[in-house]
Amino acid sequence: MLSKNIFWSIGIFMAYLGIGFISLCMGDENLSPIKLFSYLFSEDDILRQIIIDGRLPRIIMAILIGMLLASSGAITQNVFSNPIADPYIIGIASAATFGAVLAYLLKLPDYFYGILGFFCSAFFTLAIFKISSKSSIATLLIIGIATSSFLGAFTSFFTYLIGEDSFKIVAWLMGNIGSVSWFEVIILIPPLVFSLTYFYIHKNKLNIILSGDDEARNLGVNADKLKINLLIVSSLAVSFAVSFTGLIAFVGLIIPHTVRLLFKNYNNILIIPFCTAFGGLFLLICDTLARTIIAPVQIPIGILTAFIGSPIFLYLALKVRRFL
Repeated sequence: MLSKNIFWSIGIFMAYLGIGFISLCMGDENLSPIKLFSYLFSEDDILRQIIIDGRLPRIIMAILIGMLLASSGAITQNVFSNPIADPYIIGIASAATFGAVLAYLLKLPDYFYGILGFFCSAFFTLAIFKISSKSSIATLLIIGIATSSFLGAFTSFFTYLIGEDSFKIVAWLMGNIGSVSWFEVIILIPPLVFSLTYFYIHKNKLNIILSGDDEARNLGVNADKLKINLLIVSSLAVSFAVSFTGLIAFVGLIIPHTVRLLFKNYNNILIIPFCTAFGGLFLLICDTLARTIIAPVQIPIGILTAFIGSPIFLYLALKVRRFL
């Protein structure tokens, strides 16, 4: 088992290096490896900035977002004991969309779409958990879906009233890493480190609650409190991802599912780090494809993850249920 984990770890590391290098070479202007290095060490600031301040931070941002979504998805599936659960199910997507529409209605600059998207999704998440703090996880889910539907209706109504000018909001909702600065990359690192640390600290308790709430209580674990805390951290982590890139579907669904099937293991000591690693790699691949398939036109990454993720998820779901 240890040798298999080491093999996968080395394979993932090599894939990061290979795909990252390919991603640096590809874009509006495809560069050969020799030309890439000439740009990196060029005395021309413009040529050097194409790589250092253009492509490189975007590559890192794709990795960070993928890690956030996949690790949070693994935790959500664990908490709900359901392989098709996703952080968005709590209502983050609807709250973030509401924030984007609100920014437009207030005639704020484009970058406020993400800022208000984060604040709305974070506030919504905390409010939902506060309301349902003394209820079961099932009640929490019902409240989240109901409130999410209400916000979705409100958003759809105002998007309809805005008319043709709603394109910016629609484009943001499709998921788009786009132009990224090093400042944005740095901002995203603390929530990723915090959420992963929190998840991994509670890895053993997560394993215990897989046996059921009664068994967890017998072992001294407050299952309901632990689940609520994990969902709060997971939801807020995804809120950061949504605020920077809009809605990117299926990463938090298919990556944990795939990892469990690959390793045939539900132990969170293994699942959390490998979901994180595979999530970053998957979104790096998707972003590279999104900006190169029909370059110079860039496909919103959310569209590509849906194209790739939906058939993969359907296959995995059918396989698990032994329909294939």
